[in-house]
Amino acid sequence: MKFSTEELIQGIRSGNKRLTAKAITLVESKKAEHREQAEELLKKIMPFTGNSIRVGVTGVPGAGKSTFIENFGRLAISNGKKVAVLAIDPSSAVNKGSILGDKTRMEELAKEENAFIRPSPSSGFLGGVANTTFETMMICEAAGYDYILIETVGVGQSEVLVADITDIFLFLKIIGGGDELQGIKRGIMEMVDVIFINKVDQDNLQKAKSTRLELKRALDFIPPKEKDWKVPVLLGSALHNEGLGDVYDKIDEFISLKKKTGRFETVRTQQSEKRFDYWVQEYVLAMMKRDNSMEEAYVQHKKNASAMVSNPSTEAKLFVEKFLSKDSD
Repeated sequence: MKFSTEELIQGIRSGNKRLTAKAITLVESKKAEHREQAEELLKKIMPFTGNSIRVGVTGVPGAGKSTFIENFGRLAISNGKKVAVLAIDPSSAVNKGSILGDKTRMEELAKEENAFIRPSPSSGFLGGVANTTFETMMICEAAGYDYILIETVGVGQSEVLVADITDIFLFLKIIGGGDELQGIKRGIMEMVDVIFINKVDQDNLQKAKSTRLELKRALDFIPPKEKDWKVPVLLGSALHNEGLGDVYDKIDEFISLKKKTGRFETVRTQQSEKRFDYWVQEYVLAMMKRDNSMEEAYVQHKKNASAMVSNPSTEAKLFVEKFLSKDSD
């Protein structure tokens, strides 16, 4: 990186979008020299983090996530807030590339002085987010953004991971897909905090109300995620700015409840612990791969796993045991 850590921190703290973006690129880099500087940067900005509301936004393809985020972000800005958007794009399984077109789709929000939009590739990382989304949030918080909106790659069984790095999990739903509950995984319904049925107009209003009723009934069979919070199912149209004010108010109400009960800090502590566990695994694996004496064993066990000579989990266990026994010799 051509910028020093101090230059990047100064840029982040002063709201310089270009240097904020450079800092995020640094954190996303897999190069060893970049990782070292990234760790130094993250350590030094920690005192300035933790003051935002982190909102995860997910939904089936075509649910209007980008339109919702753009107009919700503009609403928040009109209320005096600064908004950062972390849009996660699915990466190609072939060449790992991503289109990263969300900044283009959110053209009006991108023009706002108090908005920052960062598209990032998922790079094959499951859970609807990128592996450094949590660290990217830290940078945006240090830059003074009040709302951090994370747009996931699209709803699926692994999407619930976004709930592990956010304060509130918002699910966008559309109607007209046949069975209105089909494709909605129980894991999503257990994690969701607010549901917004999007693209509602006069022509489908009755159908939207029926869908809302079905969703409410489904939620009655799921234990509440937060005590004293009944998941609201709201109707509206992000394109026409209808119902967004209700979502804004419900987010504020939900965050206030979590802070009042002490759950806000408790959950954030748990999330940080999960990130610790994740990075322990990442660094241990990286250390194993760098060990020249273990390189041949790693390649052989991986080959055995890929050829299904034995179960992949068994091969992984054998390799780890071999690595640990080497260190104890």
